[in-house]
Amino acid sequence: MPKKTYPKIDVEACIGCGACVSACPTSVLDMPSDKAVVVKADACTECGACVDACPVSAIVLAEQDY
Repeated sequence: MPKKTYPKIDVEACIGCGACVSACPTSVLDMPSDKAVVVKADACTECGACVDACPVSAIVLAEQDY
């Protein structure tokens, strides 16, 4: 099965600042409550902007089956 890299959010570490949501050029992430969530994983271009924007390193790009 092919693999693709998607953002994975550590919800325990996420402080809900929204920096990752603002940094993502393809709107993969959203903040419907007090934590960031992945809402459009297939739109991820693996650019890493969300990872770089997170001040607490709560996001990693993780390889997953699709």
